[in-house]
Amino acid sequence: MSHASLNKPAALSRRFSVAPMMDWTDRHYRYFARLITRRALLYTEMVTTGAVLHGDRQRFLGYNAEEQPLALQLGGSNAGELGQCASLAEQAGFAEVNLNVGCPSDRVQNNLIGACLMAHPQLVADAVKAMRDACTIPVTVKHRIGINGRDSYAELCDFVGQVHEAGCTTFAVHARIAILEGLSPKENRDIPPLKYEVVHQLKSDFPQLEILLNGGLTDLHIMQQHLEDLDGVMVGREAYHNPYMMAQVDQRFYGDDTPALSRLEVMAQMRLYIARHIEQGGVMHHVTRHMLGLFQGLPGARHFRRQLSTAIHQTDQPLALYDQLLSEMVQRLQPRDCGPEPA
Repeated sequence: MSHASLNKPAALSRRFSVAPMMDWTDRHYRYFARLITRRALLYTEMVTTGAVLHGDRQRFLGYNAEEQPLALQLGGSNAGELGQCASLAEQAGFAEVNLNVGCPSDRVQNNLIGACLMAHPQLVADAVKAMRDACTIPVTVKHRIGINGRDSYAELCDFVGQVHEAGCTTFAVHARIAILEGLSPKENRDIPPLKYEVVHQLKSDFPQLEILLNGGLTDLHIMQQHLEDLDGVMVGREAYHNPYMMAQVDQRFYGDDTPALSRLEVMAQMRLYIARHIEQGGVMHHVTRHMLGLFQGLPGARHFRRQLSTAIHQTDQPLALYDQLLSEMVQRLQPRDCGPEPA
């Protein structure tokens, strides 16, 4: 299972990363995203320490070599367990291990995981120290700008300062507070207002730290403006629902002029991956559910989504449906002559 012999990614850059998202950034999505951007840093879904230590390690720490550079996000608060998991992450070949101090879910609050840890900066500092002592890969923290009842800027600085003293130098900051009572995780991604200025102020007050901005980012041009002051952007839902926006990332954020694959080329290359997944006993929908936004904004996008979300469940020949859909998308995206469409 070990990936340690794989080539480690070259110098790790966090100028553009895809946020860890539960149920979304699994290995199938990450393989797909990597066909679109070679440079963006990808994150796993959050994995709890209990799952890593007591569950199926191949499932929770497994990935395709092509996904690198890849970071593992952990959920937990027990320093000893987090240290063990950080060591396992390094053995598995991950480029970074990240501690989740931002997830507002009730399920994780009860176990002192996620955003509720912002009320316990010393606990987070102890965890970071244990993780750093256990591995040589970077240890980073993803957090909110506050939680209800502890949302002042002074308290945010206290949190960042204590965790920095434990050796953390990279903070991915979701520019919203988390409201831990009365809002669902989904509502916590929309209702508390975005306060990008707080993240910029944090960078100004902690210039020696690497500060990444997360939350509500959709426009590449605006992201580049943020990067005039900040060190990186972390994009969540937009990178999932409109994945081909990442085709511009390598050139815009990394100065890499290698031509991006076209949407049709991405779809053709995913066909090989899907066939392999089915051969190994997998289900095509587990892969293609992540691809629904590939043609967003183009002719045939709705047809593409419908085929992969509905028709796929009504056929016993999913690869044949995929091949048919690929040929249909080729037709729909053919350059048209400028004359009127024939009747």
